[in-house]
Amino acid sequence: MRSEPANAALGFAAPPEIEHHLRQAALVYHDTVAAENILQNVLARDPQCLAVYFSLYKFYFYKQRLQDAEQIALRGLTMAATQAGFDPDWTTLNSHSAAWQRVDGPQHFYLFTLKALAFMRLRLGQTAAAQSLLHKLAELDPADQVGANVIRDLAMGAQEVTAGAA
Repeated sequence: MRSEPANAALGFAAPPEIEHHLRQAALVYHDTVAAENILQNVLARDPQCLAVYFSLYKFYFYKQRLQDAEQIALRGLTMAATQAGFDPDWTTLNSHSAAWQRVDGPQHFYLFTLKALAFMRLRLGQTAAAQSLLHKLAELDPADQVGANVIRDLAMGAQEVTAGAA
């Protein structure tokens, strides 16, 4: 977990008090229980702050708790969709569902988190599910502002390994 503000990659700021707690969690990252408690408490305190979802799913991912990371990412997707006013179900979305090219709002967090979810599912061995997410990302973010091409390349490699083992 990095110590810089979690919202830097998201394009919008969390309140200073939340940033303080996110930094505190990063400082005690080595103490899994303490860091998780800080992150869970701050999420309970401000469940609308997308930067907290980002920090928490990355924390779980780095701790190899992929199912926990996936659950928090899904909750973050729902919150971002609610804030942006579109359906949280990514399978229903299209290029007109939101201003996907904007990088300063919840729709960008949504795209970024779809990418993270694709990576999580790839790591969980769910290659087809990851591919579905990546296909949707290509539709919603054709300019690849969130860098899904990196995960797409990994997924292609995973498919080749699976095909070679068959």
